[in-house]
Amino acid sequence: MIRLSIPVRQALEKLSLPVLIAAAFGLMLIGKADAVLAVDVRVALTDLLSPIYAVMAQPLADIRGAGSDVVDLWNIRAENARLRAENETLRRWQAAALALEAQNQEFKDELNWMPPAAPAFTTAPVVADSGGVYARSVLLAVIPPRHIVKGEIALDDRGVVGRVTEVGSRSARVLLITDINSRIPVTLETSGGRAILEGTNGAFPVLHYWPEGSPPVEGERVMTSASAGAFPAGLPLGTVHYNADHVAQVYPEADLDHLTIVRLFDYAETGVVPPEAPPGRGRQHNLGR
Repeated sequence: MIRLSIPVRQALEKLSLPVLIAAAFGLMLIGKADAVLAVDVRVALTDLLSPIYAVMAQPLADIRGAGSDVVDLWNIRAENARLRAENETLRRWQAAALALEAQNQEFKDELNWMPPAAPAFTTAPVVADSGGVYARSVLLAVIPPRHIVKGEIALDDRGVVGRVTEVGSRSARVLLITDINSRIPVTLETSGGRAILEGTNGAFPVLHYWPEGSPPVEGERVMTSASAGAFPAGLPLGTVHYNADHVAQVYPEADLDHLTIVRLFDYAETGVVPPEAPPGRGRQHNLGR
């Protein structure tokens, strides 16, 4: 082994940086002077290093995969902890629900309670959404021998659509809850108050005549009331939202602008059915509380 003196090593260290810079400039000049040679050198260098890249690619991929697996395992651990907490909460709720169900069944047995029969219903397609004496109504096609009765309640898959006001041998007209002639007694789910839902011929009906000091709560659900025997209790109508004028509007649950098929339920209610409106009744007018 050749031993270099300290002055020689210091001299070589001082010369290493200038030599590398000179070599770099030399390579740049060669590349400019002979482009073909530079390309050949680059290709040869690539051919020399490509097997090394190929050998190193798989271990690097394995390392990245292992890192990803570690992250996934950590996330799974956190997710499992969250799911265990949720399952524990659900078990408590299930226990409470089973206890209430048993208690409810006990009360029913003591009262000899009989569940009400499910109401009969007829499914009918919507064939027109304009015309007639009402501003907001739809016309249904009824195929015999199906029998529709005036006053039946129309629902879609979300909520109440309206009531049947006209019946023919092959058609029926439903007055929508947004028509100005529609009046529905309702119950406010959160506050527990009662009110009247009135149509406006616009997109949203409004609430009137709630108890003094108990206004509707923003966002609470509005359900039908059994008052006056016009509707059964508990059918969903919509949710309360106050507009810029602080009017309590109800956003309907039913998709009234895109009705294609409705179901007509015969709840055998004996309440007042909206009469056929005379000409001009379907026009918008100002409503006041």
